[in-house]
Amino acid sequence: MKKLILITAALGCLSSLSSCNGRKSQVTAPDGKLDKCTLRFSWWGGDDRHEATLEAIELWNEQHPDITIVPEYGGWDGWTEKVTAQLSGGTEPDIMQINYDWLISFSPDGKGFYDLSQLSDRIDLTQFDNEVLQFGKVDGILNGITVSVSGRGLFYNSDTYKRLGAEYPETWTELTALGEKFSAEGLYPLDLDAQSGGTAWYLALVYVQQQTGRQFITLDGQLGFTEADIKTALDFYKTLEDKQVIRTVDIRTDEDGTAALYQSPEFISGRIGGVLEWGSSVGKYEMSLSEGVLEAGPMLSDENGNNSGWMIKPSLLYTISANTQYPDEAAEFLDFILNDGEAAKVLGTSRGIPASHSAEKSLEENGLLTGLAKENDELLEELDTVTISPYMELAQMKTFYNNAIEQVSFNAVSTEEAAREMYVSINEYLERIKK
Repeated sequence: MKKLILITAALGCLSSLSSCNGRKSQVTAPDGKLDKCTLRFSWWGGDDRHEATLEAIELWNEQHPDITIVPEYGGWDGWTEKVTAQLSGGTEPDIMQINYDWLISFSPDGKGFYDLSQLSDRIDLTQFDNEVLQFGKVDGILNGITVSVSGRGLFYNSDTYKRLGAEYPETWTELTALGEKFSAEGLYPLDLDAQSGGTAWYLALVYVQQQTGRQFITLDGQLGFTEADIKTALDFYKTLEDKQVIRTVDIRTDEDGTAALYQSPEFISGRIGGVLEWGSSVGKYEMSLSEGVLEAGPMLSDENGNNSGWMIKPSLLYTISANTQYPDEAAEFLDFILNDGEAAKVLGTSRGIPASHSAEKSLEENGLLTGLAKENDELLEELDTVTISPYMELAQMKTFYNNAIEQVSFNAVSTEEAAREMYVSINEYLERIKK
């Protein structure tokens, strides 16, 4: 395994050479050799993504000695704050992996990132469907390119379930009923990562979207749930705790501290039997599991077989800094990591099934279009999914969800009171940020 080092030094393009042209004249160093162009590339993820990306960068650097890519990477916790500080100070990397909602946060007018449509001679945009490219547009300006389209799915530890003679649930009722069987052995059939920002709320709102047909937050940033809908979601979450399907917030905190669920000894050892995770990120769970094998389970439905309400979104996007000195060279690397067949083989499904047709074809031809990410995509393709609003993913919105979940979990307020507070807070916030 490569040693994972977070490189934080702000490196710039020192001078240009044959492929760092179009901006400055070619510069010769005292020893007669050409100086290099150095570009920074940042991302977050688990070890599986880090290792694959470092290998892809190594492949690029070998093939392009005149354009060196320097990696900056780490886990999700605190990553948004890090990038926010960089963008505020003008020290952001040249190429960045960003989250869907960052388009609203950092580029509300479409000018926060480089307009990638101006680099279409370097990036083969024809490899992407038009609806996929639309995800990265703000006011018609192409700010980002979708790496993959993904949704959350349910993944179970096969050994834990087999040991108890339990089947993976297919309905919400079956999931709730598993609590009694698992708790008798000191186990849980599922848990919801307290550190990932809104995971617990996500499952609860899918439950309500399936019941009502209403979308929690619309694509244009309107609250689609009523106050009663929010209460129903919080009631369902409390039921999962009361039935010991999931751990309460205080138990999770006591046992895991600030560790993410995939790093928790409770999950690693098999005491937690299942997780809710993005198909594009589930690899970190698969790698960390010491006991058992992780398998994709059914997307839960109601008793009538209605399995609507599950959601998809761009799992990640790549952008280029609006301040980069070398947009052409950054675009060449972006095309490589998105569309190159050899890069695709190295990256695999560490960011989900590629949205790029050429990258997906490379994986398929080499027998690499397999694994949990692929299985999760296939399950989602069978459903009438909802496209997540980028407004739903904003950091402040996740604070509203997590506060309500925590208050209900600790019995600090009733679900009715928590729903009222959440309803008012979300409406006020959405109105304010859209002015």
